[in-house]
Amino acid sequence: MAEAVITDDLMPASVEELVEAILSEMTLEEKAGQLNSVDASNPTPSERIGDDIRAGRVGAVLNQVELHEVCALQHIALEETRLGVPLLFSRDVIHGFNTVFPLPIGQASSWNPDMVREGARIAAAEAAATGVRWTFAPMVDISRDARWGRIAESLGEDPYLASVLGAAMVKGFQGDDLSAPGSIAACVKHYAGYGASEAGRDYAATTIADNEMRNVYLPPFKAAADAGAATFMTSFGDIDGVPATGNDYLINGILRGEIGFEGLMISDWDSIGQLIIHGFCEDPTEAAKVAAEAGVDMDMMSSAFVDCLPALVREGQMDEAVLDTMARRVLTLKFKLGVVDDPYADLHRDGTPPVKDALAAAQRAAAESMVLLKNKNDVLPLNFDALESLAVIGPLADQPEDQMGTWVFDGEAERSITPATAFKAALDGRAEVKFVPALTHSRDTNTAQIRHAVDAALKSDAVVLCLGEEAILSGEAHSRADITLPGAQVELARAIKATGKPVIGVILAGRPLALTNVENCFDALIYAWHPGSMGGPALVDLVSGAVAPSGKLPVSFPVSVGQIPIHYNHKNSGRPAEPHNVVHIDDIPVGAGQTSLGMSSFHLDDGYQPLYPFGHGLSYTQFDYGPVTVSAPGFAAGETLTVECELSNTGERDGVEVVQLYIRDRAGSLTRPVRELKAFRRVALKAGETTIVRFELTEADLAFSRRDKSFGAEPGLFDVWVGGDSTTQNGAHFRLTSAT
Repeated sequence: MAEAVITDDLMPASVEELVEAILSEMTLEEKAGQLNSVDASNPTPSERIGDDIRAGRVGAVLNQVELHEVCALQHIALEETRLGVPLLFSRDVIHGFNTVFPLPIGQASSWNPDMVREGARIAAAEAAATGVRWTFAPMVDISRDARWGRIAESLGEDPYLASVLGAAMVKGFQGDDLSAPGSIAACVKHYAGYGASEAGRDYAATTIADNEMRNVYLPPFKAAADAGAATFMTSFGDIDGVPATGNDYLINGILRGEIGFEGLMISDWDSIGQLIIHGFCEDPTEAAKVAAEAGVDMDMMSSAFVDCLPALVREGQMDEAVLDTMARRVLTLKFKLGVVDDPYADLHRDGTPPVKDALAAAQRAAAESMVLLKNKNDVLPLNFDALESLAVIGPLADQPEDQMGTWVFDGEAERSITPATAFKAALDGRAEVKFVPALTHSRDTNTAQIRHAVDAALKSDAVVLCLGEEAILSGEAHSRADITLPGAQVELARAIKATGKPVIGVILAGRPLALTNVENCFDALIYAWHPGSMGGPALVDLVSGAVAPSGKLPVSFPVSVGQIPIHYNHKNSGRPAEPHNVVHIDDIPVGAGQTSLGMSSFHLDDGYQPLYPFGHGLSYTQFDYGPVTVSAPGFAAGETLTVECELSNTGERDGVEVVQLYIRDRAGSLTRPVRELKAFRRVALKAGETTIVRFELTEADLAFSRRDKSFGAEPGLFDVWVGGDSTTQNGAHFRLTSAT
């Protein structure tokens, strides 16, 4: 049936020429068909969507990873359609495929772009072997609200950190050549502002001022585009009354016009159809026209493009050139990926890394992603040689599926090694490991088994207490209003604390939890997030001291949910809170007369500071920072300022410190944040070693989207700090004397 438009003897010299040759042969319906992405998760998809493929109504397929089914569907497209254009297969490959790495929010805790790149590279290779050539990742939405379930998929609250790590993930998925074995196309999502959903409720509307959009939410998308991301995805959200999928200003105006992105833009699942539900369009025809003219190229699951665009063109309501541009982007992606030359993924089947190597990488990633929040009296690391017994307790201690986290469709549970299993293996023949879950799952309110956990703790030298939330409690559509530990976990923690034994708390979760009501139950506290396949061995590495913790928080941890949204890079206000002007509710006399109290920006009950600040993370050694020095008191456009600081490992163990540089623009045409991360570096130092850490700042590092919408720096006075977290007071000053 195919007319063999794509043949070796007719192969033009370039992708552009080939795409134009195919476009010239296509009917309006065939062009629109290339824009239609459909679900193929049914066990026998060829029976359900085969006729649509034969009719030229399908350009891409989601959620089919059985290679024989992929090949069957591809065979229909190649051999039973008029032009024989191959399908593109996609999947949500978020933080691993068969081998699962830590959640993205966990990977962000590593502050290690090389590790992030490696994890994406391994995931891409495993996915490509099944025929998947397109993933809907990375998610670079700035996330300041821990109630939002999709904070698990994010890279945190900071635009700079998310930019660096998002770009690394893009490069990991795509490699140096999209057509090379083991490469898949990245899809940067969700454009834009999705993380600002009201009250942390998924899909809710967002209200984002233009300067906030440009200075906070858009920088990671620009960084991903600059890194060569092949595709972008629109957000579900309504942004100031205009849904993202119909937002011409955001897509055509900023992304394509200002940023210069030339790749493919796909809608999120049915988000074109949802333009009607939003109340933005009356019917599918209007929704299709609005989305297409706004810059969306491919329709995921609504069928509005394939059903409505041909008629819109025929009736003169839409220019055929718009349809051509959309189809051109889809076809170009297929050729760049090599799908035309290798439609059955033959070149990718032998490119997966050995399972042993993939698991080793996942273990390293999990160890770097875990954050030591607390270590009272240096209870960690534990001396395994001195242990006679260890109690491993808690509902998350032996849950191989849950520790993989949300958005895991293809993770193999048999690769997942839990803390209970890992501690038993590590202490086999050396010490007894007493495992008691106490609760059957994280939401369990039945306290009957807590007494068995207490008994195990009393008979052990120390306790590893694994608490948190199940994987299903975070992710898309899994927002929580109460982000304290669910179920009877607080009761369990208090009961174990009452035994007097050293308690190492381990939190496995998809979001920052509010831990104030339980934090004092732990002598040491490790935030493990959902650490992936090798979370158990990685935890053993940290607890034993085989690996020194180096993770740093990519988000602020609230004292309570009432502080949310809380983030380090807030504005100062005209009455900023400081220790001397904050009053606690318990200090107000009963019957006190009306007063403005501290007259600053704080909560009476929970103050203004987080429980744990952005950038916080301890080690098993001590890092001391010398004074910050700058190479000159000021510098001008075109010049470079060097910022230096002496860093010493004054402890008795080797370690890695994430050195962080923050600035503050004292005065601008728009008010600026109290601090902004502008650089960071992982520095490994042996015990007793000292080094000089240097950073270079240019005018570009000080630039922002200004009041007149132009982008650039403004002359003036700046603060600069260098330290181990966002609260460091180790700083200096400099002045930008001129700007371009």
